[in-house]
Amino acid sequence: MADIAWMQLALAQAAQAQQLGEVPVGAVLVDAQGQLLATGFNRTIIDHDPTAHAEIVALRLGAKRVQNYRLPGASLYVTLEPCAMCLGAMLHARLARVVFGAPDPKTGVCGSVLNLALEKKLNHQTQVQGGILAQACGDTLRDFFKERRSKEIKHD
Repeated sequence: MADIAWMQLALAQAAQAQQLGEVPVGAVLVDAQGQLLATGFNRTIIDHDPTAHAEIVALRLGAKRVQNYRLPGASLYVTLEPCAMCLGAMLHARLARVVFGAPDPKTGVCGSVLNLALEKKLNHQTQVQGGILAQACGDTLRDFFKERRSKEIKHD
């Protein structure tokens, strides 16, 4: 039940990204005691920063809040399967768990394209669970890109 509530909060973050013209991906970072540490949404366009994915934004804020770059026991909820950069940051932060909504067949590294979370050669592994509110998360992204494509067609 908690997973659904946290993913709903991540979807609310995704909606904020969409209002700003960003790809609607949201993230929520929760500590080992189940308390909210930080939230984030995609900010790559408005921040002119290719690393400002929702997950990275939440990790940065959470790490500052606890004054430690390590976040052992923490869980990160994100509406879209993480990319290599984001999962790498999560592994460096020593997250216990990553929970995502929709799979990403183009850049997802939690099973869609690769599965870095299961790579035993890495010095840390994290539990990964996908598919939490997958339909709602996927619909949010599909609707965003459908609308964007329709605007591009009208402008041509």
